[in-house]
Amino acid sequence: MTDPLPELVLPIEKRDHVLGPLGARYTLVEYGDYESVHCRGAVGVVRALVRELEDDLCVAFRNFPQPKVHLRSQAAAEAAEAAGMQGKFWLMHDRLFDHQGSLTDRDLRDIARSLPIEMADFERDIASVEARRRVAEDVEFASEDGVGDTPTFFVNGTLHVGKYEFEPLLRALTAGKQT
Repeated sequence: MTDPLPELVLPIEKRDHVLGPLGARYTLVEYGDYESVHCRGAVGVVRALVRELEDDLCVAFRNFPQPKVHLRSQAAAEAAEAAGMQGKFWLMHDRLFDHQGSLTDRDLRDIARSLPIEMADFERDIASVEARRRVAEDVEFASEDGVGDTPTFFVNGTLHVGKYEFEPLLRALTAGKQT
């Protein structure tokens, strides 16, 4: 008999950055790092799942920077949170992955300038305790959930073991328990 897979400690809630409606039939939580090439590869897969399942899927992205391996991952996560304070988290999320090899402080500000956000507010927010606190909370949740690498997915509240490709994730979402 095999041990049951770990369950997500904190289900998706209002504090999360989500695509799709809270309370959707299916849920997908990703713990990710903006400098991880594997996370970058997962972006298209997640977007394809959102297109396929539409309002039946709620996706949450939680920051899990790995600064010992990816030196700019913490700063990138804080930039995403700062953009999120203006409701532009997903725009920044996608641009960070698009510019994954260029995430210096200057690059982060250039990326922010390319978005429809107020730069004075972004500058204030990226330097704020709030941005660091949000990232730290996600890292704490990751620790509670037993996350050790990125990307890590929880499908309908249960750790996904296996490939993070479209078909395996779609099968896991639609065949597993529903939220």
